[in-house]
Amino acid sequence: MNSLNRKTFLLSGVALAAGTVASAMPAAPVQKKYPVVHHALFWLKNPSSMEDRAKLVAGVKTLAKIKTVKELRVGVVASTEKRDVVDNSWGVSELMFFEDLEGQASYQTDPIHLEFIKNCSHLWDKVIVYDAIEA
Repeated sequence: MNSLNRKTFLLSGVALAAGTVASAMPAAPVQKKYPVVHHALFWLKNPSSMEDRAKLVAGVKTLAKIKTVKELRVGVVASTEKRDVVDNSWGVSELMFFEDLEGQASYQTDPIHLEFIKNCSHLWDKVIVYDAIEA
């Protein structure tokens, strides 16, 4: 193989490999902007009960059906480093995103939210809510 053909062959291989890698990479996710954040932390009445925690997690997940809730994340305490600034005394976390303040306000009186409170409030001892809007 002469040097020109070899160079062309090698460059073709490099281009093919680069194209294959690029096509295998996932497209960048489309970022949706929901500027209103509603974060509720629940302290369970029976913090050692995995059954109660599972019931509350399942109940919180029903809130995703509310029309104005654009995104819902449900979590439990992570086993992260213990530091003075970390509060891990709660049991279940609800993180919601809304398009606007009106959507968050209507969530409060939505029948699904009221049903959640009726069905699950016996599971928690305390709830703290942090509402924020993007600065």
